Amino acid sequence: MRPRVLCTALGAETGPHFEILRNGGFDPVVVDRTVSLWDEDTLIRMLDGAVAVLAGSEPYSRRVLASSPSLKVIARMGVGYDAVDVIACDELGVIITTTPGVNHDSVAEHTFALLMGVARDFPRQDMAVRRGKWVRQALPRVQGSTLGIVGLGRIGRAVAWRAVGLGMKVLAFEPNPDQAFCEKWGIKVVSLDELLSQSDYVSLHCPSTPQSRHLINADRLAMMKAGSVLINTARGPLVDEAALIEALKSGHVRAAGLDVFEKEPLPTSSPLIGMENVLLAGHTAGLDQESHRDTYAMGAETIVTFAHGGRPAAECIQNCCDTTNWTWSAGRK
Repeated sequence: MRPRVLCTALGAETGPHFEILRNGGFDPVVVDRTVSLWDEDTLIRMLDGAVAVLAGSEPYSRRVLASSPSLKVIARMGVGYDAVDVIACDELGVIITTTPGVNHDSVAEHTFALLMGVARDFPRQDMAVRRGKWVRQALPRVQGSTLGIVGLGRIGRAVAWRAVGLGMKVLAFEPNPDQAFCEKWGIKVVSLDELLSQSDYVSLHCPSTPQSRHLINADRLAMMKAGSVLINTARGPLVDEAALIEALKSGHVRAAGLDVFEKEPLPTSSPLIGMENVLLAGHTAGLDQESHRDTYAMGAETIVTFAHGGRPAAECIQNCCDTTNWTWSAGRK
């Protein structure tokens, strides 16, 4: 019997990973979509016997990892691995990989889809027309406005040069900026407080860590310019949703474009659902056809490479597990 690779990430029903994994000696299996992988017992049950997982954003806690002794590799589809207990993986000898460099253009395009949507008063316009009403209100032009980018990694940079092309001024908050890139595109690096107070649009592109949880909270929302807009295509926990809802209700924050949420899927009871100044998407920023293909290919190839005694590119490996001495046959501790 071939070792099983569980495919849990959204969209895993199609892609190059099936051929890559089968040619590498594995049996790829897509998870049952009728179950909730956010329930630990269910995730443990789904992982039973799997040697690797092409993972989505479901949580890999210490309990899940300890209860899945066959699991050797968590290949996360995307660049975030905040849902994985990295310390537990280190201790147990489970490798965590991501797929860097394949979806930044998709996320950047999605960012501007949300930004332009709220800039032109969607979804309120859409909702009004569907009710047989026309709402006509002049709003600020995007060209000439200021975009503040929080995090200037691959995705932040992909957003930045597009913003310049739209005629926007760009500020960035980034502890370790690429100076040459900033000089080329005329990007000014500032403190977070300066960025919030000077930007018409604030777009988040930083990782979710315990330190960055609720980076955008009530105090920082109050620092934002009156009538400014928040865009989040990064991670839900970066934003205190309750505080954002209050800022949207008051009008201090004019609108928001959100692809990620503190709890996913977003509960239908959330006040965000009924707000006409909020444009919502379901964690799909990195999901265009090209990034889907390349992400799944890279994830599958890392698993096959490890299984055949090789080492993927260092930037794909995200934890401190000793991969120098790690072997597929020995696997976990």
